[in-house]
Amino acid sequence: MIRGYMMRRTILTILFILGIFICTLDTTILNVSLPNIGEHLDVGLDSLSWALNVYLILFASLTIPLTRISEMLGVHKCFLIGVFLFGIGSTLSALSSELSMLLVGRAIQSVGASIVFPLSMTLGIGLVNVEKRTGMTAILGITQGLAAALGPTIGGIVTQFMGWRWIFWINVPLTIIMILIGITNLNMRNEVQHKQSMDILGAILIVVTLATLSLGMMRGRVWTWTSFATVLCFLTSAVSFSLFVWIEHRSKNPMVPLQLFSDRNFSVSSGVIIFSNLFLVATTVILPSYFTNIAGFDSFHSSLLISPISLAILIFSPISGFAQARVNAKWLILIRFIVMASGYMWLAFGALMSQMQTILAGFAIGMGYGIITGPILIIAAGSLEGKLLAASQSVTGVLRQVGSMLAVAIFVTGLYSNLSVAKTASKTYAHHQIVKLHLPDKEQENVINKINTNTNTTKFVKANINDVPIILKHSIQNIENNTNIELRKSFENLYLASLPFLLLSAIIGFFLKSKK
Repeated sequence: MIRGYMMRRTILTILFILGIFICTLDTTILNVSLPNIGEHLDVGLDSLSWALNVYLILFASLTIPLTRISEMLGVHKCFLIGVFLFGIGSTLSALSSELSMLLVGRAIQSVGASIVFPLSMTLGIGLVNVEKRTGMTAILGITQGLAAALGPTIGGIVTQFMGWRWIFWINVPLTIIMILIGITNLNMRNEVQHKQSMDILGAILIVVTLATLSLGMMRGRVWTWTSFATVLCFLTSAVSFSLFVWIEHRSKNPMVPLQLFSDRNFSVSSGVIIFSNLFLVATTVILPSYFTNIAGFDSFHSSLLISPISLAILIFSPISGFAQARVNAKWLILIRFIVMASGYMWLAFGALMSQMQTILAGFAIGMGYGIITGPILIIAAGSLEGKLLAASQSVTGVLRQVGSMLAVAIFVTGLYSNLSVAKTASKTYAHHQIVKLHLPDKEQENVINKINTNTNTTKFVKANINDVPIILKHSIQNIENNTNIELRKSFENLYLASLPFLLLSAIIGFFLKSKK
């Protein structure tokens, strides 16, 4: 009897870990593969970025209301419905022959993920008693961080050797296995359904708040940050959030119990979750772009160069779980951000010129993230029970997505701005180099036009100078070396500018309430 119970609990633990893993993995798995997908679907990266955006936006917006609906209808049944939707969305994405079909598939995936992710957290923690909750929470938290970091690596490897469609196909057998495990082990017939009034207005307001905030952050660079569309998104989000807080204060059954944020440790943990995911995703989103577009590596090579981030998380997350019981959480958070900052500093000062140094810098960033990824959820959940515990898992899940969206919005915008400056400087240098050769006007104009065209492309590719006159070869090589340096500095300056904010994030932990 006891052995059967333990076996069932182990199986369900694996089921919920797998649920968290596939949902989180798909937030970053497309990062390295987008150029390849764009070639096959014949769409530009700006349009294709919606395949990332739609997943993050819906995931963040729907998590809280769909969790509440699941509690009313039965969490076990809804968990399997969410897994089924994730599988259907993955199938449609894999079969896509055009962008619109891919976006529909990703949207369905995201709806499924917004159900599966928070329920996996709540049901997983619910499998153990309060005394053992710390260990389970740490395991589930580690799974989230590891999946987010592994996404680009897995995506690059699968794309290189199997094709981009297999990024989605690999989800299908996993979801089938999860459904079979769920049917045989979850209690769907006699599960408790929480009959309660639905805070419909609160649900609408939280969706509007997060959807418009997400849309503004993800598309602000394209629309420009001062455009009407961007300002309208942020203004709508601010107004909706204000109304949401006002409604929740007065609701008998709020969508998000605001008393969660009266707990100082939960509030501080929320900030740590946002910033740590921001700085983690910033590396897994930006570094692949450098390796593929500037360094000239293929998807597989790029994936290997960022895989040490995942390896470090895998190594240090369990260690931090043991350390959490012996080391004050304030110091863990301080150490975490300082170690991440050391990785950023390395990237800012030359690591990108050496593959080994890049690997070590990435390892430092992963190490820093791993130090707190498990303990922070333990600190956030504290001794919460029942509705507050379920709500806390939904909220922390949303905060992770907010951190990811901030990373994409801030770092991609900063990168495009830096690259624009770098390309202008490169063109100016090239112009001076060509003018010094005193070529005929027509030939000089042709050379400068070709250089400008090459500089404006997304990918840096060295010119074929085999048939170029000797007088031009040396100048072209100098121009290409200068361009490469300027483009690399675009990435280095981005990490350098981030350092003060990383170090400031380190002091957040000192606001934690000490244990008595």
